[in-house]
Amino acid sequence: MSTPSDSDLNNPITEDDIANYLANTPDFFLRHADLLAAVQITSPHSHRAVSLQERQAEMLREKIKLLESRIMEMIRHGNDNVLLSDKILRWARGLLLVPQAQTLPGMISQEIREQFSVPQVALRLWGLDSEYADSAFVQGVSDEAKLFASSLSEPFCGLNTGFEVTAWLDKPDTAASIAIIPLRSGDAGSSAPAFGMLVLASMDAQRFHGGMGTDFLCRIGEVASAALSRLR
Repeated sequence: MSTPSDSDLNNPITEDDIANYLANTPDFFLRHADLLAAVQITSPHSHRAVSLQERQAEMLREKIKLLESRIMEMIRHGNDNVLLSDKILRWARGLLLVPQAQTLPGMISQEIREQFSVPQVALRLWGLDSEYADSAFVQGVSDEAKLFASSLSEPFCGLNTGFEVTAWLDKPDTAASIAIIPLRSGDAGSSAPAFGMLVLASMDAQRFHGGMGTDFLCRIGEVASAALSRLR
């Protein structure tokens, strides 16, 4: 029987060595099938010793539950997206049926509040036909606000830190979070100068947060921009 060398004593076998050996020797348990059947490990659920096969079955059941949860979440999101798409289509249809272009800004704000449950909505436009020069929706827009709108390549979402545009809201002091949507010709992300802004506001600080997706807000901006082009 051989005795361990000094090198073996100074470099004992570690768990990583055993794990690497088993991972790189797939036929080990074929040659030692009785050992595979005898291996027992502690179950994290019952804290009792179970066979390796039983633990593998537990892990498989956990994976199945996780997949089922993800599938249900996908179905729920899918249903939510269908409902949201239906609302956008109904909203767009209503805008197409508006006979008087001058009533569009008010209708857009009202419909966003009602269809999408947004507590406060404000809209301002500029660069319109001269017949709308005295309309309320073109008042109170500074040059800085116009430049800010044109600088946005996508909607801004975040906490209300005193943006000038919140002054357009009915109750600016209650706006904890806001979404600012530039209105411009072309698709969302277009480099065309903005001719207006939509401001959505909520008392909920998390309603419009910096990490949220903006695809839906972009669609809102595109539809509103197309409808309001009648005023230019």
